[in-house]
Parts: sequence; C-alpha cells; structure tokens
Amino acid sequence: MTRRDIFTDVAAILYPIPQPDPGEEHDDGFLAARDEAAEDQERATEDLRAAWDGGDQDPLIGALAGARRAKEEAEQRIRELIAYGREFVQPRPYTLGDLAAAAGMSISGTRTAYSHRDVAQVADATGAKPREWRAPDPEDGRATA
Repeated sequence: MTRRDIFTDVAAILYPIPQPDPGEEHDDGFLAARDEAAEDQERATEDLRAAWDGGDQDPLIGALAGARRAKEEAEQRIRELIAYGREFVQPRPYTLGDLAAAAGMSISGTRTAYSHRDVAQVADATGAKPREWRAPDPEDGRATA
C-alpha cells in the first residue's frame, strides 16, 4: 500500500481539476480551465510544502483555517449586501423574500442577519446614506431594556 502525500491531496481539494461535460473534452474553455487548475494545484502543493518545511503550519490545519476565514468573509459580505438591499436602495427596499431566496436564508433569518454596524460599513464603503432606522443601536449605550 502506498502512502498518500498530504500536500498533493490538500492542493487537489483546494483546486479540483474540472471534469468536462460530454462533448467538451476538446473545448478551448475547458482545456484552459483544466490547465489553470493544474497550475494552481502545483503552486499550492509547493506553498504547502514550503510552509511545512519552514515550520509554519500543518498543511491540512492551515487549509482549514484559510477556508474558515473565507467563509467568515463571505458571511460578512452577505450581511452587508442584505443591509444594502434593505437600508440603502431607493425608493423601496428589496423584499425580505427576494433577499432570503438569493442568500439561501429564511425570511426571519434575513430580517435579523445584519446590524447597525453592517449598515455603517456599507455607508462607509459606498458613501450612501441609509434610510432612517426605527430601532436604536444597542451598542450606543442609549438602548433601553
């Protein structure tokens, strides 16, 4: 039985080689995507091995931590996009149902997905002014229980 190479395996998970649909085996777009994924795998394998050799991190633990960071960043973008759709779009905000369907969330989950902080980040990023909030920001110290 041969031993698996964790560096190659983790790189293959991070950058999977696409499989062609029937009839696409010789399509230029597929071939380019396949070649790019193979290059990404090779580069990732080298990077993972170098990080391990340098004593920096285990390849699997590092890949998991990176995936977690990407997930957290994606969740933050989703919150900000929902906040934008509800608080900045004029003359009327997007419906909770439309935003929920696009985000893969429930309507109630979409309603509570973002906070005053997310609205402030959208305002900073876009320079736009949000609509007037009816609920006080619980973090400003003036909210009542």
